[in-house]
Amino acid sequence: MVQKRDEKDLEEYSISKDAKRMLKRAWIEDVETVWDRLERQEPQCGYCALGSSCRICAMGPCRIDPFGEGPQKGVCGANADVMVARNLARTIAAGASAHSDHGRDILETFYHTGAGETEGYDISDVDKLERLAQEYGIETGDRNPDEIAEDLGWEMMEDFGTRREQLTLANRVPESRLKVWEDAGITPRGIDRENVETLHRTHMGVDNHYVNILLHALRTSLSDGWGGSMIATELSDILFGTPKPTESKANLGVIDPDQVNIALHGHNPMLSDVIVRASQDEELQKLAEEKGAEGINLVGLCCTGNELQMRRGIPMAGNHLMQELAIMTGALDAMLVDYQCIMPGVVDVAKCFNTEVITTFDKAKFHGATHISFDPERGMQIGRKIVRKAIENYENRVPERILIPDDPVDMMAGFSVEAILEALGGTPEPLVEAIKDGKIRGAVGVVGCNNPKIKHDYGHVKLTRRLIENDILVVVTGCSAVANGKAGHMTPEGAKLAGPALGEVCESLGIPPVLHMGSCVDNTRILNLAAALADFLETDISDLPLAGAAPEWYSEKAVSIGTYVVASGIYTVLGTYPAIYGSPNVVELLADGLEKTVGATFDIEPDPERAAVLIRRHIEKKREKLGLPFNRPENISMPEPEST
Repeated sequence: MVQKRDEKDLEEYSISKDAKRMLKRAWIEDVETVWDRLERQEPQCGYCALGSSCRICAMGPCRIDPFGEGPQKGVCGANADVMVARNLARTIAAGASAHSDHGRDILETFYHTGAGETEGYDISDVDKLERLAQEYGIETGDRNPDEIAEDLGWEMMEDFGTRREQLTLANRVPESRLKVWEDAGITPRGIDRENVETLHRTHMGVDNHYVNILLHALRTSLSDGWGGSMIATELSDILFGTPKPTESKANLGVIDPDQVNIALHGHNPMLSDVIVRASQDEELQKLAEEKGAEGINLVGLCCTGNELQMRRGIPMAGNHLMQELAIMTGALDAMLVDYQCIMPGVVDVAKCFNTEVITTFDKAKFHGATHISFDPERGMQIGRKIVRKAIENYENRVPERILIPDDPVDMMAGFSVEAILEALGGTPEPLVEAIKDGKIRGAVGVVGCNNPKIKHDYGHVKLTRRLIENDILVVVTGCSAVANGKAGHMTPEGAKLAGPALGEVCESLGIPPVLHMGSCVDNTRILNLAAALADFLETDISDLPLAGAAPEWYSEKAVSIGTYVVASGIYTVLGTYPAIYGSPNVVELLADGLEKTVGATFDIEPDPERAAVLIRRHIEKKREKLGLPFNRPENISMPEPEST
């Protein structure tokens, strides 16, 4: 049974009107959601929360008493430092593996497209194909794009192996940053190599020095940021098109009760892009009309939605914590999923509303869902089959149970690095000059997931609002992009919410103060932009007035992202406590020691108001070091942070 609550309790769970209305429905109708399951887990294991528990081998599970009264070593003799470092390294490896396996899937499809072995895929951005091929030493000339793609795909596969001493795309990093990595011994070599070595090092009886373990964890994360994720982004652009500013809409109001509604959920655009074209098939459109619908409506969830919104303008129904609530509108005929961040709970909620959950990747099956195995060689054929299944489910709706909780809001997406530079006249110089003049005091990437332990969307929206009020440009990806879109930060009119200087810049360019740069893997766009700025200024990334933040993160992927951002030289603030507090030495290393090694550190601050102050101070410090003018807005009052 779902715990019954008063309506005032809704304010504790989300700041979003559509989410609160659907949560109320869940409580009335006794439908279980992620928040109910979290409450049933309380109190969660304290040892696990500190990172001081271990089940790596069968001599355990072991734990270490943080108060010093119980065990201080595991059965094997590992102390808290080793235990926490092992757990953190394995978390980073899991997150890097998820992103990099995503990249591998795109790479294989790209390679087979070049070889003429897929259906429904083409080279959409030939210019980017040729630029990337040149980075890999592939001859372009007057060659056919498919031939170039086949050769490039084959060469890129080596980035996953053991033959290279450095990932190819790491050449985009300023020389000063490469020297930092070389001195620390963390230059990423092969994507799979680094992940496998992490698992080897953290096996019992291998690496038992917490600093050594965590240095390799940095290297592993870099194989994600400058390897697997970057490959996924670059090849997605080549196959499906490099994003350009696109008008779209967001929140549960994008679900249309008069149409067949298909939610595209997960992270990989390989299938969902085919679904967009399959849904436009005249035969399927006619079938939808025969079933009584006015048409076929596609909506996005999580990062698959972000991919489609960036390139196709497909509206976003919601982010991570909205996936069960989207089904509860009663108007979702199918939820099509690929992989990552998909809650098993959606299958149970779907049964209550006659929604068909369709899994598509053999590595990501769900008990109780319909599985249609996706194969790029038959992409359009399978895409049409999936859309047909959703249409046929339309007549199983219960019209009296349809509840669309809100009207959609406008937002703008599609700010790839190429689009940003194009808006600036093809060079980062105008952005650099705006930063030098203080019109833009700095830039922050606010990224990451939602976590039910934090009020839904509050961390993303409050932190972003405080930053743009202080004339700090914000770029967003993933769940943060959806939260900020719903909050009205991501239209040109949102410039009115920014400080006077940033607002003036945005109005002159016709852009929002918060720029949507894509999905989780597209955090690599932020890395590329940072590297371009550093190269232009002939300095290191760590010298720039930049920062990162993940106010509501929950996943292993987010840990990998945060780590590669810090290892690339960008100070990063986390809003959820990682499982490291069982080892004061590990905390000290991440919060201070990394400054000496990679020129950046982590901070942890759950309060977004205080996190904004930490970031503002960091940006002021970097501006002062670069000799740039300091302009403090006198009309903004912000609380001082307590020490974390």
